[in-house]
Amino acid sequence: MVETLSADEKIALIKEQLQEVLKPEIIEDVVKKQDRPLVVYWGTATTGRPHCGYFVPIIKIAHFLKAGCKVKILLADIHGFLDNLKAPIELVQFRAEYYKFVITALLKSVNVPIERLEFILGSSYQLSAKYTMDLFRLSSVVTEHDSKKAGAEVVKQIENATLSGLIYPLMQALDEEHLGVDAQFGGVDQRKIFTLAAEQLPKVNYKERAHLMNPMVPGLAGGKMSSSDPDSKIDVLETADGVRKKLKKAHAAPKEVEGNGIISFVEYVLLPVSALKSGGQGKFSVERKEEEPLIYTDIATLKKDYEADILMPQMLKPAVTNAIIKLLQPIQEEYLRTQEWIDIDKKAYPSPEVKKKEKKVKDRGSRFPGAAKVVEAKPDGHVEGKTKDQVNLATGAEEAMKNLDVPTNGTAKSC
Repeated sequence: MVETLSADEKIALIKEQLQEVLKPEIIEDVVKKQDRPLVVYWGTATTGRPHCGYFVPIIKIAHFLKAGCKVKILLADIHGFLDNLKAPIELVQFRAEYYKFVITALLKSVNVPIERLEFILGSSYQLSAKYTMDLFRLSSVVTEHDSKKAGAEVVKQIENATLSGLIYPLMQALDEEHLGVDAQFGGVDQRKIFTLAAEQLPKVNYKERAHLMNPMVPGLAGGKMSSSDPDSKIDVLETADGVRKKLKKAHAAPKEVEGNGIISFVEYVLLPVSALKSGGQGKFSVERKEEEPLIYTDIATLKKDYEADILMPQMLKPAVTNAIIKLLQPIQEEYLRTQEWIDIDKKAYPSPEVKKKEKKVKDRGSRFPGAAKVVEAKPDGHVEGKTKDQVNLATGAEEAMKNLDVPTNGTAKSC
């Protein structure tokens, strides 16, 4: 397919569905004047489990590959550690391996050839002497204010921030040079980091790159889709029952299109995936009782019907539910037949240890009502029990008087 596309068609496919492109002239120069594949990278910090929201960048990566681009996927293990310790350093590499399995399965599930796709582990080059020196050089020209501002929408912000959050944006900028790319791709929430890279890399004698930005897709609960909010997203290994439960309680107010995560999922995942699989126009179908199904080939018509209450939430939710279950099926089947993936899953996301609370035995003494007798006095004066040695003075009167230091001649010992 790549050979049949003109330069203009390749550029159009590269830009399709993006919210913003910075320095588009760089893309045009590479594709038209240099007549070579655009080299683009997408980085993902290997922290929480990948969810269905990952289909959004995956679809764009599919577009890049179809347009003849060479795509590098950065499994940013060190970034995951730097972002307020979202991923423990002991687990980030296991999680990087897990992410590689997931991303590969996602691409294969939408029939995307991955011959021009390359996975790169961040720590494989970010610990080198050259990279470290470049980080020092960049830190000498970037202010604390600018670095903090750049990471404001990406790095978790806390009141008493650690320095790792300031290093994160600098490393993301340097990755463009060390990965040897023409462009970086990410969500529009990355815009400030992209701007930092464009402004600061030339100060250390590295060239400026183009930046391609996806829109941010709302989560199921409204707001940003996040790995840390289980109600906002669906794990790629979510069971069918789990998908049904989450979609049932997903936020979808009647007639409201803005901030509707379910409609956004149709727009940015289901319709594009259908187009990739069919090789033509995407299609999304909504079943209706005793009527013909509603079939949508564009999102504008779907939104119009939703605002007019022709397409109601109780109709949309089941249709999206079934589509997601079907979408995840080949990924989950591949997981089940790939023992290496199953094994790395256990290492990357180990089950939390549940410590059994030790039952503390209360010692309430021997005087409370109903207490078991520790010692018992017998009629002949001796005692029995496990603590008898502590209370038993002797077996006879004479021995007892000796133990008590009582004189046997009747004369009391002076104190």
